[in-house]
Amino acid sequence: MRGRGRSPVLIGLALVMVLGIAVYSRLWVIDYRISSNEAELLRRQFDSANREAMEESAEWRLRYDDEVVRSRKCAAELIEMKKSLKTKVEDASINGKLEMLQKENMDLLQRVESLRQELEGEKLKCNKQ
Repeated sequence: MRGRGRSPVLIGLALVMVLGIAVYSRLWVIDYRISSNEAELLRRQFDSANREAMEESAEWRLRYDDEVVRSRKCAAELIEMKKSLKTKVEDASINGKLEMLQKENMDLLQRVESLRQELEGEKLKCNKQ
């Protein structure tokens, strides 16, 4: 009797083990499918994020290039204005010096004229004596 009592228990135990293995393998297949779908989803999300980052990088590069062009243009205008201002200052300085020299020349001409008149006067005095 002992042999017969164990046999249904062993058969039951084997049946439970087979069912457990079947359930475990089914759960493993489901988990594998979810994981592979998740990996695909993650890859698509990464690709999308990568494309967005590249577009943003290109946008910032374009903005940088625009600013470089604008700053070079401003620098060129500033250099041109400095040259123009320097020329104007030099012209104003030259004009000021010219006016001063003209006034000095007029003063000297007046002094020469007055000295001539004095000389003429002295000549007349000498001739009268």
